[in-house]
Amino acid sequence: MKIGITCYPTYGGSGVVATELGKELALHNHEVHFISYAMPHRLRHFFENVYYHEVETSSYPLFEQQLYGLSLTSKMLEVVEFENIDLLHVHYAIPHAVSAYLAKKVLQKNNSNIKIITTLHGTDITLVGLEPSFLPLVKFSIEESDGVTAVSKFLAEKTITNYNIDKKIEVIYNFVDTELYKPRNAEALKKNIAPKGEKILIHTSNFRPVKRVCDTIKILSMVKEKIPAKLLLIGDGPDRSDCERLVRDLKLDKEVVFLGKQDRLEELLPLGDVFLMPSQSESFGLSALEAMACGVPVVSSSVGGLPELVKHNECGFIAEFGDINRMAKYTIDLLTNDKKHKKFSENARQRAVKNFDKKHIVPQYLKYYKKILG
Repeated sequence: MKIGITCYPTYGGSGVVATELGKELALHNHEVHFISYAMPHRLRHFFENVYYHEVETSSYPLFEQQLYGLSLTSKMLEVVEFENIDLLHVHYAIPHAVSAYLAKKVLQKNNSNIKIITTLHGTDITLVGLEPSFLPLVKFSIEESDGVTAVSKFLAEKTITNYNIDKKIEVIYNFVDTELYKPRNAEALKKNIAPKGEKILIHTSNFRPVKRVCDTIKILSMVKEKIPAKLLLIGDGPDRSDCERLVRDLKLDKEVVFLGKQDRLEELLPLGDVFLMPSQSESFGLSALEAMACGVPVVSSSVGGLPELVKHNECGFIAEFGDINRMAKYTIDLLTNDKKHKKFSENARQRAVKNFDKKHIVPQYLKYYKKILG
């Protein structure tokens, strides 16, 4: 099978899942062609059966804004025609699903029967897609896709409700490579970050407002009143300056470590004693899953698809969105009870392996591909 995959190549969950899926499909002897404006950041090395096609945007003076959506359509046409692609799998509705639809209509004139699958990841439905300027187009592109998947039951139901769509949406959860993301002996690195044996709280995201990164700092300030602790923040984005300002205001300069964007998360996540995810909106929570695979219990908000991932009082705790007092209480509970922490750590790892390992999820995509191809 020859599959074209379009995703955002950044550190966000949709790009990560799309890239990891492509790599796994290539290992299953399928030919995968990534079509995007930049190389997906998790394609760090050469992978057999994986190819990359860069979308080039025009800077013609007449156009005040770059026409990425149309440039993407043109590149899709080129790749489908010259590489004999069987299926276009686009991640994130705007503009990828729309570009794929335009490409399909053009290709139909050449008797091509290219199929389109759109995977919905979250903010394309819950935030961007609900803007009046985008809503009709998002609804149309979903309805016109040959197949639609969502990364959680929450997101599938939200899509049908928000857009009044009468279409079957297949739920295929995000996945993790549990052979790569696993508990590790990280004592040497841990001593470097927490030389006095402090407990380590950890968070990773793109530092957008929806991630509520400042809440992790406030949680640390409460935890620190009861137990020595540090907070490891991985990632970067628009809220980083606010976070740094809050750290200075709370005089936590020595307790909060900003690591910026990092590629080797599998080596950093095992450093954590608790993973914090106080998000305002989270359709699944891929970074929480990666932490769980590393044996790190999760304390999160109860929004979106997180309750489908984090089993409350088994592998972590969930609290109402914005209730940082309760999140801090849960965190202190785990950090002061070694027996409970060990059990939660084992449960987190077991849940990741049993339910969300790549060997369980990737075959679901392959089965869905075959169904759509008929």
